[in-house]
Amino acid sequence: MEPVLTIREVSRRSGVASSALRFYEERGLIVSERAASGHRRYPRSVLRRVAFIVFAQRLGFTLADIAGELARLPSDRIPTRQDWARLSGPWVKRIDQQIAELQRLRAGLAECIGCGCLSIDRCRLANPADRAGRKGAGPRYWLA
Repeated sequence: MEPVLTIREVSRRSGVASSALRFYEERGLIVSERAASGHRRYPRSVLRRVAFIVFAQRLGFTLADIAGELARLPSDRIPTRQDWARLSGPWVKRIDQQIAELQRLRAGLAECIGCGCLSIDRCRLANPADRAGRKGAGPRYWLA
């Protein structure tokens, strides 16, 4: 039988607040059993699930996305490192896309906002003849 941890132990070891753990449990992302006293008891393997949730949130996944990913894990046994690697492998593309987007934002800060003209609708460098204005309102170069 797998060792069990209290919510306090899971919180301490994962760095995630107890309230967040209860929230994850309400959303079905993690599961606990109740002791006779009514206190939550988590399997030790929940630590890997919590780490996965935190990492996925930092990548911008919604809790619904995360629940879908976690549902792909085997339910008849504790997930192995290979299971976790298979699950997170496709994230490389998403991380690369986020890096590219951040680089575009950084370049925009230096080239556009950094010039100080504050008139993007008349900027000959970034928006000649107000091209972006014809595409609609908002930060069109960043939404593309």
